[in-house]
Amino acid sequence: MKKIFSILFLSVGLTAFSQQVESLETILNDKISIRALELYDNKVWYSGTDSKFGFVDLKDYKNQKQIKLSEDKLQFRTLAQNKTSFYAINIESPGRFFSIDKKTLESQVVFKDTAKTAFYDALHFINDKIAYTFSDADKDQMLKLAIYKEGTWSMFKNNIKLNEGEAAFAASNTNISSSKKYLWIATGGKASRILRMNLKDEKFEIFNTPVVQGESSQGIYSIDFFEDRFGIAAGGDYTKQDANVNNIATTYDGGESWQIQASGQNAGYTTCVKIKPGSKGKEVIAVGDKHISYSSDFGKTWKKISDEKAFFVCQWIDDNHVVLAGNSRIAVMKLKF
Repeated sequence: MKKIFSILFLSVGLTAFSQQVESLETILNDKISIRALELYDNKVWYSGTDSKFGFVDLKDYKNQKQIKLSEDKLQFRTLAQNKTSFYAINIESPGRFFSIDKKTLESQVVFKDTAKTAFYDALHFINDKIAYTFSDADKDQMLKLAIYKEGTWSMFKNNIKLNEGEAAFAASNTNISSSKKYLWIATGGKASRILRMNLKDEKFEIFNTPVVQGESSQGIYSIDFFEDRFGIAAGGDYTKQDANVNNIATTYDGGESWQIQASGQNAGYTTCVKIKPGSKGKEVIAVGDKHISYSSDFGKTWKKISDEKAFFVCQWIDDNHVVLAGNSRIAVMKLKF
């Protein structure tokens, strides 16, 4: 009987962690740092340093195009889309909001934030008509949001005051997430909290998290949610990338309460987490500067599936393909289950 249970337990364990990297192919090499990706028209679209914006065709990797959104050497860490256009905002002041037509790839600046503290961390479309983006706060420490509504951008008025030293990380354009009911924003630094807005009445609630925080380099770097209830947050400390204590947490009540997962038992600092479509939150991929990791049990346990370095952002293409980007390249990884 003991042998039967041992074999059964081993079999379950192998099934739970059967994910393997079958292949990882670089599809773009360039002198660029990429922290934002979008998928559209069977292509992976990116924005990055040196004002670069472009695509690689996922059906024919040789079919590529790259343009510069500005003659200035701007750094882009945001990218989002609706039916007709892509939108990208540069970090550092002035924050220029670029619109790029999907058909012609012609771009224009449609909004500008001239505040000296302008530094836009993430940009996210709720649907084709509404988007939100947030910046580091001004001196008054009020939450700084801009909204796209009725075809135009404007500042979004709110009364949320951040704590001293509380900001956010422009690490992978993934510290904003949404469902049909909520918009979530993750902060980091000396405080790492979840700001949840009800999309119906645009009212905010703020929830503390147990994720490592207290230093400017610590906190949540990325979040992802399945519908209104389950969510995952990951991060750590970019100055101590091997540190893996209290850097992953999950919620089952829409962000109101968080439980630390795999503390001391994961690959460390993480810049991007993405829930596998169709898995209802059960399967999650994560990347950091030093690892690609996978969870098949709602983030409770993790397996490092690759030691590939310098990836900052990832996105699911389909059930077993993931596109990754970071320092100097974009790659497609095929997973074997």
